[in-house]
Amino acid sequence: MKNVLDQFKEVSLAIMPMAGLIIFLQFTVIGMPTDVFIRFLFGVVMVGLGLFLFLLGVHIGLLPIGELIGSTLPKSKKPLIIIGVGFILGVAVTIAEPDVRVLALQVDQVSGGDISNLTLVYTVALGVGIFVALAMARTIYEIPLKYLLVGGYTVVFLLALFTPDSFIPISFDAGGVTTGPMTVPFILALGVGVASVIRGGKGSSSEGFGLVALASIGPIIAVMILGVIYG
Repeated sequence: MKNVLDQFKEVSLAIMPMAGLIIFLQFTVIGMPTDVFIRFLFGVVMVGLGLFLFLLGVHIGLLPIGELIGSTLPKSKKPLIIIGVGFILGVAVTIAEPDVRVLALQVDQVSGGDISNLTLVYTVALGVGIFVALAMARTIYEIPLKYLLVGGYTVVFLLALFTPDSFIPISFDAGGVTTGPMTVPFILALGVGVASVIRGGKGSSSEGFGLVALASIGPIIAVMILGVIYG
């Protein structure tokens, strides 16, 4: 019950300032038609309800299962299994990410179908999967995060020299949309779960952070490579 009330409070604090500002502007500056304003109020209620249910689902299901998987994998004592499962989960959760599908749909429409919806979705998912696997390897072998970040962005800037101009903004947008509401909770929980076991308990679970930063590099590189192929 406490978790439900906490989520309701969190959603209210997130939505009410924006809704209050629009209502204030409606009666002072904007003066939009009544039917439009009513649709706005209805939309606020629906968004609030949807966000409440989503966050409740994340805390009840996604976070616990992600951390449970992460804490169970190291018990196999097989690094390749941990890295392989990290890759598969990274791909799967990205395919399910709503933000990625919105971007892919927009790119499909703008390109006139030259870059299909599914092509971009699977390219982004592959990039995320590879870098989640790399993040698992980083946790297992205690590789400093700064080396991977510097190396990853070095590859990004080198690829940018050969990538068509039209693909560069798409690639960076692809890196942004992977940090969406589906991917981040699950991937973070997975990383924290793995680190908490490998690094010796909850006190070292902070080592699991930085995984999302790595995962966002993967789509940038993957889409740039796609641009080089299409170019």
